[in-house]
Amino acid sequence: MIDQLSDISAITHSPFPPSRVQLMTGIYNVRNYVRFGLLEESQTTFGHLFQEAGYATCVVGKWQLGKDPANPQHAGFDQHCLWQVSLGRVDSTGRDTRFSKPVLEVDGKIISYGETDYGPDVVSQYGIDFIEKSHESGKPFLLYYPMILTHCPFSPAPGSPEWNTGDTTTMSYKGEAHFFEDMVAHTDQIVGEIVSKLEELGIQNNTLVIFTGDNGTDMPVVSWMNGQEIAGAKGKSTDAGTRVPLIIQWPDVIKPNSVSMDLIDFSDFVPTLGDAANMDLDSMDIDGRSFLLKLRGEKGNPREWIYSWYSRNGEEEKARVFARTHQYKLYTTGEFYEIPVDYEEQYPLEISTLDADTKEIYEQLLEVLKQYGNKRLDKVPES
Repeated sequence: MIDQLSDISAITHSPFPPSRVQLMTGIYNVRNYVRFGLLEESQTTFGHLFQEAGYATCVVGKWQLGKDPANPQHAGFDQHCLWQVSLGRVDSTGRDTRFSKPVLEVDGKIISYGETDYGPDVVSQYGIDFIEKSHESGKPFLLYYPMILTHCPFSPAPGSPEWNTGDTTTMSYKGEAHFFEDMVAHTDQIVGEIVSKLEELGIQNNTLVIFTGDNGTDMPVVSWMNGQEIAGAKGKSTDAGTRVPLIIQWPDVIKPNSVSMDLIDFSDFVPTLGDAANMDLDSMDIDGRSFLLKLRGEKGNPREWIYSWYSRNGEEEKARVFARTHQYKLYTTGEFYEIPVDYEEQYPLEISTLDADTKEIYEQLLEVLKQYGNKRLDKVPES
């Protein structure tokens, strides 16, 4: 969240390390993603930028970007309340530690919480307290909240009838998908509590709140959109795995109920937040493009294309790489799809049969892939 922007709250849902590395640095993964669960200390994040601009900075929720207890500080955050910094996902009994009876790291101290405590509530309350204390001090703030929800294991939330009944602390990796609905409802409740705190403090009008997802829902989850069943495709490069919600609130700036169809990717958040806070980022070597003017109701400089390099563990030979417009998507492996009529990417277009306009788009995307084709890290360090 940002002030005069004076305050900024950035909330990401069910965070995935490659997405967050791009989100926090404004750089495409092809250039700086090393391996799963790592954000290299050499990277400049929006945390660093806002610290240097005099903001109080805080990260709450899920970390999974390095196992050194000092990693959040190295990434530019003054305070933190996080799951999975130096600790693993489960304890010695096989119990997942992020939801009921959580084990969290609070400003470098490991804390085991009680039977009735819920990890997402603990971290969000820490974030709310940070907002309140920052406001009382008169210091603008940045709160970054990569949410623990709605990641598996799908399990009872405090609003579920099954909450705290029987053994709900030891679960299989996926859990039970029917609890996903309850977890979404609790996510909505948490976001509402944060927004209500901004209203209570009277700072909602000059606070930018960004809510976005980082990948499609997990594979056991099937939902409905426009009357069509959509199966989760987390980890895949189709729209079901890469196209996510983006909801932004900034009452004094954004016209209510406005909708934009511009292409936006996670590299665009750093320059947009920098613009909103009147920072000069011209010297930074980033890939993102600011969409601040669009938030202000102007046309701005919207993207013609976006680029994606995805390899969960950083291996170049396993990377799934594409460039796309709204309508067409081209992979480095040669497949060319018209997405609105082939959502699941089952029927690649034959290049030799393309009309002149479509061939021009194909050539444009091919140039994008060539542009980034030689920018992969020279060497990916071993874990």
